[in-house]
Amino acid sequence: MIENILSLLIWIPIISGLFLLFYNKEIYIINAYNIFINFIVFLLSVYLLLGFNQSKSNFQFIENIEWIPSLNIYYFLGVDAISVLLILLNTIIFLIVSLYNSTITVKKRNQYYASFLIANGITIGVFSALDAILFYIFFEALLIPMFLIIGIWGGSNRIYASLKFFIYTFLGSILLLVSFLYINSSISSFNVISFYNTNFSLLEQEWLFIAMAIAFAIKIPMFPFHTWLPDAHVEAPTSGSVVLAAILLKVGAYGLIRYVIPVVPMGAQSLDIFFIILSLIAIVYVGLVAITQNDMKKLIAYSSISHMGFVTLGFFIIFQLFDNTSNNNDLVISFSGSMYQIISHGFVSAALFICVGSIYDRYKTKKISDLGGILNQMPIYSWFFVFFALANCGLPGTSSFVGELLIIMSSFKANYIYAFLASTTLIVSAVYSLWLVKRVVYGEIKVNLEECVDANFIEKILLFTMAIIVLILGFYPDYIISFMNVTLENMTNNLLLKI
Repeated sequence: MIENILSLLIWIPIISGLFLLFYNKEIYIINAYNIFINFIVFLLSVYLLLGFNQSKSNFQFIENIEWIPSLNIYYFLGVDAISVLLILLNTIIFLIVSLYNSTITVKKRNQYYASFLIANGITIGVFSALDAILFYIFFEALLIPMFLIIGIWGGSNRIYASLKFFIYTFLGSILLLVSFLYINSSISSFNVISFYNTNFSLLEQEWLFIAMAIAFAIKIPMFPFHTWLPDAHVEAPTSGSVVLAAILLKVGAYGLIRYVIPVVPMGAQSLDIFFIILSLIAIVYVGLVAITQNDMKKLIAYSSISHMGFVTLGFFIIFQLFDNTSNNNDLVISFSGSMYQIISHGFVSAALFICVGSIYDRYKTKKISDLGGILNQMPIYSWFFVFFALANCGLPGTSSFVGELLIIMSSFKANYIYAFLASTTLIVSAVYSLWLVKRVVYGEIKVNLEECVDANFIEKILLFTMAIIVLILGFYPDYIISFMNVTLENMTNNLLLKI
């Protein structure tokens, strides 16, 4: 077994990224270096997955070193099944991004690649930190590379978008820090495992829940904290949009399932109806907003908000679900659906943004009204675009269908009204996804197609790989679900003991 594998996963990309900041010579060396580092980190995440004992519910690959003992702050790392899967998703997406970046022309290439490498390591730190302050440092540090990616390499309105993104998420983070300090004042520890054993009053839990839930809701983002995301997506470069949709949104969801619901379950139970309503608004209303968009990136951004509404719905219906069925397994299924939706959306959204990026690179426009008939010149690319659009609206046989089905099934047991409203996304997402396909892929030819080429070799490899992953997850979901099962069972059992 590789010792300190979590530290290697975190610090190899960060240190490699810092080194790359000072190397700006041969492009082919920079490209090869960037791909190599991301590939090594991916292999380490696969090793982590294979070495993880899914029959145990406790945290594994523990690293616990004194950092600031006078303040009870430790360099404390560990993973459970949820963390392992999110780390693997993270490394796959960043490897895909590194390969895609090698095909584009970008200014300050070394700094651009360095930002993504550093973001890769920081995100793994978020998913593996078991000390609240260490988690907070990684959580905040992630703002820096993403802010730079949008603010330096974004579109014409990049300054506004990057500042809006920074201010929204930073203000939420302040609430998170205050919550951690309050918990520490009671138990004299920032150990996450100790957090799970706290016994606060209902009023304290409600206030802690509100503070922490808002912090992570902004990151997801949940309605009505979502307005920064469409702006960020429109202005971000293609690779930035891929990371935002596939990874950054999942950080917020991870925070809910790691720090909010298990730590203050009575607060979550007391206010669950409020967040269920916000989730349903995101699913229905934001999905309808997506239909009205003329910018492809904005449409997919609103689609992401709608799909992440499914994730939060699966998290917050568990209390009503248990009241109705008194069956712990129903809670596990609901959590499993949310986690599956997180993983599925990571690949589908990443693929869609790569597709949109490819269109923009060729036609220099993201406006749906400016495009049409690209099937005539780009048939291979067009078929991939159609496939991922169908996957986005939950086509049976794709990964999206599995996650949405599990959550809708759970919603029906909690409240049939929730299930009905959640089910409308299958229609709404089909409307905006197929409308997008009709206007862009088929439709009337509105652009000059003579000089446009089909998907290049690397684009074909990336899109084909993601298509295969989406199909495998769609047809064979049991491995992922069973991999998480013990961890989620333990989590739900602990929840029920505290409410």
